[in-house]
Amino acid sequence: MFGLVELMVGGAALTVAVLGARSRLRRNRVVGVRTATTLRTEEAFAVANRAASVPFAAAAAAALLGGGALVAGADGVVAWVVLVISVIGFVALLGAGGLVGERAAAAVPDAVEPVGCAGECAGCSLIEGCRPTGTSSSAEDAAARG
Repeated sequence: MFGLVELMVGGAALTVAVLGARSRLRRNRVVGVRTATTLRTEEAFAVANRAASVPFAAAAAAALLGGGALVAGADGVVAWVVLVISVIGFVALLGAGGLVGERAAAAVPDAVEPVGCAGECAGCSLIEGCRPTGTSSSAEDAAARG
């Protein structure tokens, strides 16, 4: 039974590693490297999971090999040793992947969002969102006058 659980967990970790390596893992709160740093932008999440994909794949390999050995018929003390070593390896490699991903995400610069128009628009009177609050456009002034 432990072997089947390890095989399923290893398969899930391998899926996350492959999706992360291909930057196909979308920002979410369930799988992948999820910290405040990695969740701040899509780019940071993608970079973190791309960097963590190699340790995640190694963790998946540890779980798949351990689970395979248990399903193949390891029993007694050998089964317990295989189980303990593969679980410790899995957890340690996932932790290493998380640290690598966190550091990679920290290197991604914050996205700079423009604040208001700042005089960059060519036709501010035509774009409602570009004018400061409480001001009216020249078209509104002309309509009010007459």
